Amino acid sequence: MPDIVEDLKEQVIKALNLRDVTPEDIDPDAPLFGEGLELDSIDALEIVVMLEKRYGIRVEDMDVARQAFRSVNALAEFVTENRESCEQTE
Repeated sequence: MPDIVEDLKEQVIKALNLRDVTPEDIDPDAPLFGEGLELDSIDALEIVVMLEKRYGIRVEDMDVARQAFRSVNALAEFVTENRESCEQTE
């Protein structure tokens, strides 16, 4: 899962155009919203789009999304679980 964490950091920076942030600046356990990266609801939509394009994962349940978007590590777990279930259904 470390590879997915690093990839997610890079993809979040790219998707949100975070100019002064590097992957090393992002603590994988820090909150994405509020005090961590201080993302907002528009950023959440951008992350959803990135997840769909990059990983083929559809985020349809906002309660699930809230849990998955807690931190980069939580997002990595969400991606790993949902990629596996998508691959099994194909």
